[in-house]
Amino acid sequence: MTTSPASLTASEIACLERIDQTTMLAQVETWAMINSGSGNLAGLEQTAALLADAFSALPGEVQLVDGAPVEAVRADGSIDTIERGKHLVVSVRPGANLRLLLTGHMDTVFPADHPFQSLTWLEPGVLNGPGVADMKGGIAVMLAALKAVDASPLGATIGYDVLINSDEEVGSASSAPLIAALAAGKVAALTYEPALPDGTLAGERGGSGNFSIIVTGRSAHAGRNPHEGRNALVAAADLAVRLKALTRDGLSVNPAKIDGGSANNVVPDHAILRVNFRPQSLEMQALAEEALHRLAHEIAAAHEVGVHVHGSFGRPPKPIDPGAERLFGLVKDCGAALGLDISWRGTGGVCDGNNIAACGVPVVDTMGVRGGAIHSADEFLIADSLAERARLSALTILRLAEKRGL
Repeated sequence: MTTSPASLTASEIACLERIDQTTMLAQVETWAMINSGSGNLAGLEQTAALLADAFSALPGEVQLVDGAPVEAVRADGSIDTIERGKHLVVSVRPGANLRLLLTGHMDTVFPADHPFQSLTWLEPGVLNGPGVADMKGGIAVMLAALKAVDASPLGATIGYDVLINSDEEVGSASSAPLIAALAAGKVAALTYEPALPDGTLAGERGGSGNFSIIVTGRSAHAGRNPHEGRNALVAAADLAVRLKALTRDGLSVNPAKIDGGSANNVVPDHAILRVNFRPQSLEMQALAEEALHRLAHEIAAAHEVGVHVHGSFGRPPKPIDPGAERLFGLVKDCGAALGLDISWRGTGGVCDGNNIAACGVPVVDTMGVRGGAIHSADEFLIADSLAERARLSALTILRLAEKRGL
């Protein structure tokens, strides 16, 4: 452990020395060998049980909680309910004056039938495997930091909730109400998405909104009476072009797919447009939302079709406000005490940090391991970063307690 001894107290050093790299790596290897793709309910159940057992080492209540129902628009326009896995919640010292939120996710982007299922050492200290960085390594970092802090003299003064959800990779629609409930009253939050390989953190984040727009027209024969039809596919395509034209600085619009159509000799009476919005600010989110509903109304009138908008901005933009700036500053100072140069930069990606920030809670959401190539079969974890980042988290939590907040 490279540290700056003059900037660490004897109590802090004793806390950090409790963090054991070997134990953490063994946990990651065990957890990553279980496929826990967001739709693999059996794998998620197995993973949740292992995590519940591991987090039972903390001095609090461990629960597996059902998520909120999630709706999805099918290709035929019907709205179905999707089942998600249970979410792990740990509550420690709920009556403490200082209350923190720590979050992570157990799901990965790799479904049960994906060929990427094994672990490989690419070189000494670099482990390749599904979810090793995003974010089973991050979960190990979180747990090791909390165990070390709880064993320190300040541990008894710190209250916290842990949420490890099962649907982050698919937008956290099932766990969003739980995130909001647990964020209430918290001084700060730490989320364990992976940092970049060089340790850079994500700063401000744009938001994300996903929508399925159902267009209902009128069928007719393409040769005998086409004028009596109302072409839902053409209306959806027209809407896609108009929505794409909203793209500007601070707002990206991506019409991604149109479901629907019919035989070549039939005017199609059904189509669904799938579109993603990426606003960089709340102002741009409001602009996009207003424009979406206005254009939907215009398309309905112009093409004489029915248009139903289904979806939401599930990830609001996450700016760096004064509270977040202070928290980032504290993490940077803790990094300096550990011999780490901590920096951050904005990113277009989204995560549960967006949801937490929208609740008014300062959050640093890349407190996990150093790694890269996430969401691909090249995903890797830099093993030494397990203990490194656990020490960074533990020291950050201790100093939040010393300062009694930000």
